[in-house]
Order: sequence, then structure tokens, then C-alpha cells
Amino acid sequence: MSLFVDVILPLPLSNRYTYILPDDLAEQVKMGIRVIVPFGPKKYYTAIVTEVHDRAPEGYKLKSVVEILDRAPIIFPGQLRFWEWIASYYLCTIGDVYKAALPSGLKLESETLVIYNPDFDVSVSLNAGEQTILESLANGKERNLATLQKECHVKNILPYIKTLLEKEAIFIKEEVRRSYKPKMETRVRLCNPNVECIQTLLESLKRAPKQQAVLRTYIELACLESGEELEEVCRKDLLEKSGASSSILNELIEKGIFELYQFEIGHLKEENQRTDFQLVHPLNDYQQKAFAEINHLFSEKNICLLHGVTASGKTEIYIHLIKQTLQAGRQVLYLLPEIALTTQITQRLKRVFGDQLGIYHSKFSDMERVEIWQKQLSEKEYRIILGVRSSVFLPFRNLGLVIVDEEHENTYKQQDPAPRYHARNAAIMLASMHRAKTILGTATPSIESYFNTQIGKYGLVSLSQRHHAVELPQIMVVDIAELIHKRRMKGAFSPLLLEKMRQALEQKEQVILFQNRRGFAPMIECHTCGWVPKCKNCDVSLTYHKGLKQLTCHYCGYTYSVPQVCPACNGNDLRNRGFGTERIEDEIREIFPEARIARMDLDTTRTRSAHEQIIADFQQKRTDILIGTQMVSKGLDFEHVSVVGILNADSMMNFPDFRSHERAFQLMVQVSGRAGRKKKQGTVVLQTKSKDSPLIEQIVKADYPTLYENQMAERLLFKYPPFHRLVYIYLKHKHAELVDAASREMAIHLRRIFGSRILGPDAPPIARIQTLYIRKIILKIETSVSLSKVYEQLQYIHRSIQEDERFRYVTIYFDVDPY
Repeated sequence: MSLFVDVILPLPLSNRYTYILPDDLAEQVKMGIRVIVPFGPKKYYTAIVTEVHDRAPEGYKLKSVVEILDRAPIIFPGQLRFWEWIASYYLCTIGDVYKAALPSGLKLESETLVIYNPDFDVSVSLNAGEQTILESLANGKERNLATLQKECHVKNILPYIKTLLEKEAIFIKEEVRRSYKPKMETRVRLCNPNVECIQTLLESLKRAPKQQAVLRTYIELACLESGEELEEVCRKDLLEKSGASSSILNELIEKGIFELYQFEIGHLKEENQRTDFQLVHPLNDYQQKAFAEINHLFSEKNICLLHGVTASGKTEIYIHLIKQTLQAGRQVLYLLPEIALTTQITQRLKRVFGDQLGIYHSKFSDMERVEIWQKQLSEKEYRIILGVRSSVFLPFRNLGLVIVDEEHENTYKQQDPAPRYHARNAAIMLASMHRAKTILGTATPSIESYFNTQIGKYGLVSLSQRHHAVELPQIMVVDIAELIHKRRMKGAFSPLLLEKMRQALEQKEQVILFQNRRGFAPMIECHTCGWVPKCKNCDVSLTYHKGLKQLTCHYCGYTYSVPQVCPACNGNDLRNRGFGTERIEDEIREIFPEARIARMDLDTTRTRSAHEQIIADFQQKRTDILIGTQMVSKGLDFEHVSVVGILNADSMMNFPDFRSHERAFQLMVQVSGRAGRKKKQGTVVLQTKSKDSPLIEQIVKADYPTLYENQMAERLLFKYPPFHRLVYIYLKHKHAELVDAASREMAIHLRRIFGSRILGPDAPPIARIQTLYIRKIILKIETSVSLSKVYEQLQYIHRSIQEDERFRYVTIYFDVDPY
């Protein structure tokens, strides 16, 4: 009887595909393992088996599975259910989810780019196919797998690529981009580990005391005398412990006593730190009360919102909840919105939980992420995973608690590519599937989460007092419109801000300056004719980066040289308009030349360790002034910060989005919370041209209830979340006329079903990105309406539009719950 497998492919495809299983592979296949399958005329992909069955499809000729890559499943059945929920809820394909979920090293395909590793140990044995591939790559030029297969005349190249990756003879493209280097260790072992033989060897080396000392050190390190399992002995450790030179060890190798071998130590740092619950700090009265309330609410509800002011000690409560969960024998997922936050939190958690803690984020090399994935499949998995949004896709055996810290952050929402999921909401669903509890923590809750506490869906626990009874910072509002008119501003800085900074620096305290724009200037402009350089691919002005001496598009990445004269009028009066973090840094260096200054934005944190270094320097007072974008606003804990400057509140308040006031409040309250966190009240200087705005008053008083009431009234009136669900429908094409026609046609179809719930089509504020014109249609759906039926209709209309020959190549996608 023939067997068949249904598989998922890492392509934007909704369907499972069926392949016939060769008899010699039948016993090895099970749900969740990877197989190599042909797809299309000449391409091969790594697919995941979702079912093994004996039902032969009719009507077409089946292709055969080429190779099996795993002995055991690499995903659990619960993960597959989670993937299916993501695809269903966020209106994308299961292939999109598979491609996003797995590290690149686990999903090779014909178009994967590979390159030879020049540090590869050529003494490692290779079979004929592997040798042929390495010889083809020896010139150092990268190739995709399809090209490589053609050059090498190898029928199926993917199994060879898999083994070459394991031997670290090649890099895949992502690793090349991260300058990945393999980690191998030279180890020493006895040629004959028999105990009696060792005694004879010690006797024979009496006249070579240095060699005998090396052997004795080896015995000690390997634990041979204790009768325990032999320890691995590193060559470097053996030489350091024995104090011997390499030549003495080489003499022992020549005598046939020792032999050397290469051992892969992995890319993860194993520090052998033990769990020590004694290091968990006792909670103060307010924290203990909150901790008890959370546990009481968890007996009735699965989700609880911890609303605690900045520096109230939410992290200590999390640590007590983690300890409680581990003692119950279950796992914890701790989500953070930014990689920058993992540095400080890791140090705190490592002290208590040691090697039970695993870190997972995009700054890790692909091989490190592969190893973490594989460790989570093993019996020695991490009990706690600390990571950013992609951590929700990791394998969990027994998840008991999910912590979503800074739950209000918009960086939890994935924008491009699909799946466009929100990690907070996905984590809540993941916890539900595992019958786990979820704690959402923040000083500035999202409107939706707070609403869920008011209707009884979530529990609510409040922490209104800062740790050690430190007062909330004093927020001083400066009307810069008047100062600009009177020409009293020094660049982007008011006299009050400069005075407060000067006082802080004189008292050896630190300062944070918040400017939510990177680069030197948001634009340059010809003062004669008003010409502004714009991106040729996108409808945006170019940002000037002084350090790079170029103009850059922050949407497509294209760079331009800075013109010497205006191309429109040949004038040479080109001026910088606005302030980015780079320009702020330049001007602060002129004003405070003795101060040590650092900048934290996307431009300065591209390397893996950059976040850690900037934060460590500031934490250890090697930096006096930290200038940054919203990265500096998110939960960082600095003991000596006494002054925070918010340079331009208006750019956040006036953004064209229904959430702009909510986000501005969250950002400014969060960044204000970095001031005066330990010993004394801090000062925040908030610069704005809208001093009388009600929002500014709410920020000064940290008055979340009033913000919530105002926002709820507006959202009820204009049919926004949490009263209605939003689905944005985007259409893209390189020809504006075609995308206009397609969007009008789609809106007609949508209005037949959804009526006045449809708005648009309209051009978004940035209507062209990467040469593609964009049109947006908004669907507002009451929360009482069945989402599954709505989604069925949307998918049907999507197919109808793309079946029209005119619109075949128009890209259409959905963004559910846009943030």
C-alpha cells in the first residue's frame, strides 16, 4: 500500500500539497519533520509534513518526496495549530507563517545563497558530493542552490548542503551578512583510557616530569579517578592548568598517549550558572499586595493587566511569578518590545535563574537561533525564554506563564512581510492553547487592553507608588513657539533645558534627550526656490545623514549624494530643515564640549553588541548624555538620570493616525519615567508649540484615566477600536492607473457586502514606496460580527479581483488590527 504526505511549503500558499512517499522512507516519516520536495519545474524546497495517510489524490500525477531531513519532529502539534490560527486570523497563508516562524537554517530552498567558509578545517572528511560542491564554491563567490546544482551536476543538492552546514564548511546568505564565524574547540583525549594503562603511563613518564604533570592534570580535569563520566578536556584549559607549553603536549601526542580532535561547542554561551531562588529580592508591601491580587485574579481569569507607574518594580513581581511557575514545573515566555531592553533584563534574570534562561532575537546569528530551536525540542530545554515578538514561534512543551512587558508598544506589531501579527495578541492565544496564564505589564496601557479590564475580560492590578517611594518626575512645559518668535532658542534647545542639563552635569548626574527622528536633518531645502530632494522610488523627502555624507530614504534605503547646488534654480543656499538625533548630538557637543555623549538610534545600533555597549556605558556612568529615539523610552532603568529633555512633542501629537494622542501620551510618559528613578525626584523638560493642549496637561499629571475617557468618546463616535475591528486592505502596483482601477473595483465589491463599513480607496500619507503605488481601503467591523464569515467574504473578493486578467499582477494584502 502506497503512503502519501501532506506538506506545508515556505511559500505564500494556503494549500497543503500531497507527495507520494517512497517505500524506503515510509517508516521514517511522521508529522512535524522536514522533507525535501520538488515544486515547480526545477526547484526544491524544505517542506514540513502535516499528515501521513494512504488517500491517493485523483486527477493529477504526484511527485515524490526526495529526502527526509529529520529523525524527530522539529515542531510540536500545538505549534501547527498556533500557525493555523495566525494564518486564519491575520488573513495570510500558512506558508507565510512557516517562513516567518523557522530560522533560515532550517528551511533551505533552491534560491538560498551559499558561500564557502574560508576558515573551514580541510581535514574534516567529506563525501564525493560534498567535495564537488566545495570545489565549486572555492573561489569565494556566492551562488544560489539552483545554480550550484547545475554546476556540480548533483541530482539533489539539499541533503549535501545540510551536511556541509552542519560541518560548517559553508555559510548561508544570512550568516554572511552577519559575518558569522563557526565556533569549534580543540579537545584532548587519551588514546587508551583504560585505568591500568594510565597507571603504567604515569610510571613510564617518571623521567619526563613536565609530561607527567600534563597527564596528571588531564586525569584531574577529566575526573578519571572519581569514577564519574569522563569530562571533555579542552586543549587550551589543559595547557593553562598544567602550565605546560604546546611542545610538551605535542611530545605526548607523538608518543601515542594523547590525540587531538575538533569539537563543536555551539554558538550559545553556556555559563553553567545555577538557579538560585535565594537571590529573589523580597517584595515591598505594595508589590506584595499586587502579587497576591494577581494570583487571586488568576484563579478566575487567564489574563491580567498590571498597570504600574514607571519604576514601581513590575520586574520584581514578574520574577516572583516566574519562580512560582518554575516551581510548578512549567515554562515561561517573557516578551519585550525591543532588543535594547533584553540587556538589562537578562542580567537580572540570569542572577536568579542561571542557565534556565534562554534569549531569542534577531541580532543572534541564524545558527544560534537554530541551536535555540533545537534545544527547545530536547529534554534539556530552556525553562524561560526572554525575547522579542518572534519568540512566540519557538517550541514549548509545557508553557505555564506568558509575560508581555510594555504591552502597549507598537513594535509588537509585525508590519512587513506577512504574517502581520501582533505579538501581544498572538501570545495571549498561545497561552490559551497551553492553558497558561498571561500577565500584561505597562505604565501606559493600550486603550484596548484597559477596555478589556473594564468589561471584565481581563483582571486589573494597579501599582501607583514608585519603588523606594521615589516621587514621579516634575514635568516642566516650555512653550517653544514663543521662544522661537523671540529668537531665544539655541538650536533645538530652550534656555530652561540647557540650564537643567548644566546643573545635572555639574552634580555628576546624567541626562537623556529624546528626539523621535534619526539622521542629521529630516530634509534639506533650497532657500531660494523651495526645492526639496525626494526619493525617486518613494513619495518621501530624503533625510540628511551628516556622518555618512549622504541623503538617505528611510523607506527603501536608497542613498544619494548631497547636491552642491540646487538642481532646480542653480542656487547654492541649501539649508537643513528640522532636527534629527545626529544633529542634536553635533550641537550638544558644541554646547557641552566636556560631556561624554552617546547616541542610540537605528543608525548606531545595527551591530549585534551595539545596544549592549551603549546601555552598559551609560549605566556605568561612562556616558553623561544619551541622545535617542523611542529606543530610550522603553523600560530602561538608569540610576543616575536626573534630567530628561523631550525636544519636540508636537511631531508625535500631530501624526495623521487615530492613535496619535494615545501613542504620544505613552511615549512621553515612558521617557519621562527614566528620570529620578532611584534616590531623588527627576526633572523632565517638555518642549512644545502646543502648551495649552489637553494632552500636554494629561502628560504632566500622568493622568491616564482622563486620556482613556477622551479617547473612548472619540472612538465610539468615529467607530474605531475597541468598539470596532479594523482591517486595512492594501493594493500595490508600479502603475498608478492600474492600482487605482483595481482599488475602485475592489471597493465596489466590498460595498455590496459591507456597505458603509467601507472607507476608500484612498492614497495613504506615503503613497509610493519602492517604486510601487499604494492604495488603501478601510473596513470597520462591529466586534459582535462573526469574524470567520467576514474573512470568508474578504478572501472571496480577493480571489475575484485577482482572477480578473487586468489585475493579475496587482499585489493585494490585508492588515488585521493595524497598529
